[in-house]
Amino acid sequence: MDELDDDTLRALIPRLRRFARSLVHEPAAADDLVQHTLERALTHGRTRRDAGALQPWLFSILYRQFVDEHRRAARWSRLVRLFATQDDGAPSAETVAGDRAALAAFDALPAAQRALLLMVTVEGFSYREVAQALDVPLGTVMSRLARARQALRALTEGEQPRPALRILK
Repeated sequence: MDELDDDTLRALIPRLRRFARSLVHEPAAADDLVQHTLERALTHGRTRRDAGALQPWLFSILYRQFVDEHRRAARWSRLVRLFATQDDGAPSAETVAGDRAALAAFDALPAAQRALLLMVTVEGFSYREVAQALDVPLGTVMSRLARARQALRALTEGEQPRPALRILK
């Protein structure tokens, strides 16, 4: 799976889609994110440092695309709010059906924590692969993962997550 060819990419697309859908919660947006990821991988395939780490490299591209789009959307949301009309209607049946209790706690986690948990638990990445994909030290991955698991545990038990920062006098 080291080659950047059609067969290898086709084999990884379901995993990329699953990861993208967990981040954006909309199938169409997730598919767009995967498409942007594959475009970037194909156009910048020569820039890959480790020839044997295709999967972590693709997940890294996908996650960075997600973060970039999220930041871009946050910048423009203020302008959109100025021109948008208020819609106080009830949520659609599709939205209500999509809000399952089993995923509510997971969805409440910040995107960075969801991504980290998915990469390790669902996709089976090693801590080292996650560190490479997110371009952070190994110890940072381990501590962030511990905090993500703790936050998920607190949310599933009905506790409100405590703020990460303490107030010092």
